[in-house]
Amino acid sequence: MNIAMNRLAPPLPPALLNHPALWRGSDLAHTRFAGVPSGSAALDAELPGGGWPVGALTEILPAHEGIGELRLLGTALAALSAQGQHLVWVAPPYRPYAPALAAAGIDMARLLVVRTRSERDTLWALEQALASNTCGAVLAWLPAARASQHAAGSSLSVARYPEFRRLQLAAERGQSLAFLFRPPECENQSSPAALRIALDSADGGLAVRLFKRRGGAFNRRVLLPAAALLARRAATTALPALPLPRINSALGFATRCPSDTLARVTT
Repeated sequence: MNIAMNRLAPPLPPALLNHPALWRGSDLAHTRFAGVPSGSAALDAELPGGGWPVGALTEILPAHEGIGELRLLGTALAALSAQGQHLVWVAPPYRPYAPALAAAGIDMARLLVVRTRSERDTLWALEQALASNTCGAVLAWLPAARASQHAAGSSLSVARYPEFRRLQLAAERGQSLAFLFRPPECENQSSPAALRIALDSADGGLAVRLFKRRGGAFNRRVLLPAAALLARRAATTALPALPLPRINSALGFATRCPSDTLARVTT
């Protein structure tokens, strides 16, 4: 037997152990910045950095729209807007209802809404907002792929990977929260996002499954009871539709955010 193989490996230098790009397989990764608390201690305990990752792309795959994806982010968005940071929503499928968001603690003067005509425009606007280094959080919604795209199989994933890689790099440069909402069927597609989570209903609350994170595998679900989400419920209440805010054609941003609703945008 080779004696050298029986020797214990020397300990790694602290500089390597604390490097944000390296981590032990059984541990959560170290992060350059502390995470933004999610409002759930159980969820924060499973997120590298103790909260939503700063300077990294997070993908959220809800089982269906309106399951509670915005309420999940409500605590972080309210905290960032209270610090005077801008919140940018790119191509939301529903019109934000300002009174409900304000009741959840979000400063509407800090909310910018971007409307796009195509998925390419959505990705471009998301990258520009992330790289600007002026936003506390950027949220974007990508629609489900057409049937013809699904038929292409893995080619869809390969075509999108470089674009998502650009978003990840832009988030690192801008050091903001970056959330990308995608359909649940995208779970099996490869992605450079640092964090990927799936949302589903469970016991009247919300089940959060972390199927990709920087750190050890996590095969369980974090259950958020309905009581923990009640304070954010109003943010997903649909009311009669009102006109969208006037759009600044030069920036693509809403110049102001009136009392819009979560009614479906039918443009």
